[in-house]
Amino acid sequence: MKLPLQTFSSLVQNAAAFVQGAASGLLDLSVGSVLRAVLEANASIGLWLQWLLLLVLNNTRAATSQGPDLDSWMADFALTRLPAVAAMGTVTFSRFSPINSALIPVGALVKTGDGTQSFAVIASPNNPLFSPTQSGYVLGAGVASGLVPVVATTPGSAGNVQAGTVTLLASAIPGVDSVTNSAAFTGGADAESDAAFRARFVAYINSRTQATKAAIGYAISSLQQGLSYTIAENVDTAGNPRAGNFVVTVTNGQANLPESLLAEVSAAIDAVRPVGTSFAVQTPQQIVANVSLSLTLIANTNSAQVSAQVSNSISSYIGGLGIGQALPIARIAQLALDASPFILNVSNISINGQSVDLNPGATGIVVAGNITIN
Repeated sequence: MKLPLQTFSSLVQNAAAFVQGAASGLLDLSVGSVLRAVLEANASIGLWLQWLLLLVLNNTRAATSQGPDLDSWMADFALTRLPAVAAMGTVTFSRFSPINSALIPVGALVKTGDGTQSFAVIASPNNPLFSPTQSGYVLGAGVASGLVPVVATTPGSAGNVQAGTVTLLASAIPGVDSVTNSAAFTGGADAESDAAFRARFVAYINSRTQATKAAIGYAISSLQQGLSYTIAENVDTAGNPRAGNFVVTVTNGQANLPESLLAEVSAAIDAVRPVGTSFAVQTPQQIVANVSLSLTLIANTNSAQVSAQVSNSISSYIGGLGIGQALPIARIAQLALDASPFILNVSNISINGQSVDLNPGATGIVVAGNITIN
């Protein structure tokens, strides 16, 4: 309900009118009089009480509560705010003289060139360089470099750094001389915002006691931030008709979704799926987009700087594409022109050698490959 709020002046005027109407005879309400001073003092207290009422109203409704107050409100429904998610990516460790073998231990730290963001090496048993017995990645004799997965030590969107920015070894690694990231890091997200928390609460209420797409979608989206998904009904994983079966394609923007997260998704779906149905959970097929284009620049422009801006813009856009979203070739031209005011024209645009849109299909996702700028 909207409160009938009053200003300081209206409170004084209403009080003066009431006093004059209730008292017999003329009263002195001129500026500086005793009676006016009393009415103004009471009006100040009224404003304070009015503010307290507004504060109570704001903190007792999900639509107006903020921060910890919203968390407290949602806690009555056993809902908690989704935490921040750490960005992930791969870095290349290199050395000048690969004479002896070198070990890159799990937990080794690397940093961005400005030292503001740190990333830790994580274990990946599927990586051919990983050694479980040594708990690290082995660069054998004669191997000059190797790709190693890392994760941001501080969760949040600040970990989504651009390509070529991770260039520092936080501590010396014997036999390793340098580090860099050839691709931008993705997947980092700040803690769930108040607006997103409220929207998820609406989805929570709407999905109660319902074995529907909305209920399944809510179960998936409540696991962590950054998950995107599609649900295909009455088909198998190959797209063939299969009554009573549905396929969930899910990704978090990373190249490989951890098996542990896939297991969590399956468990969450199983808790809300319709009885008598079966389902499968899969990651999207990755369709690599190798982009090539030519730029015409204003005279005396720093071409290397402009090329880097265009490359980062295209990479970021492709990284934000969801499952089944196509990469329009016209969008490449727009991204390039918007990246720098020194670009006069964009031509010879191609994706994987063709001048057509790249469509990944219903269960595919486009990922950035090589971006060549002439």
